[in-house]
Amino acid sequence: MKKVLITLDYNPDSEKVVNMGYELSKLMNAEICLFHVLSEVRYYGMQYEPFMGYEGYAFPVDYRIQEEFVKVAQDYLEKTKQHLNNGNNISTHLAEGDTAKTILEYAEEWKADLIVMGTHSHGTLEKIFLGTVASSVLEHTKIPVYMVPTGK
Repeated sequence: MKKVLITLDYNPDSEKVVNMGYELSKLMNAEICLFHVLSEVRYYGMQYEPFMGYEGYAFPVDYRIQEEFVKVAQDYLEKTKQHLNNGNNISTHLAEGDTAKTILEYAEEWKADLIVMGTHSHGTLEKIFLGTVASSVLEHTKIPVYMVPTGK
């Protein structure tokens, strides 16, 4: 295993995921890619006519907000890379889309040998009705996944 994709969200528990993924990667002398998905950023800047009495999107929106989301996410990935002492074998990648689907697509494109991701403790009903990114990745992946429990 020479390529490890470490997936990150904005949860503070991501530090545990990064640290464990990094330690595992060092043991394998593997290349690392720190990966974050912005979920459908385009929706944040869309304008809608009022619907069901809701007028939340009926005001002018600064379309530069998407650029700000991207800058914040890129900064997050760079700070995470610095946290790992800027190793020569660490790259970063930012993508936009459905989180689970985008993780799987990029893992195949990058030819990852292992995906490292956290799993949050969601309630049973939430898992039943909404599913989780982790369970969706596990259900559809062809690449081994190392799950880091981050719940309390």
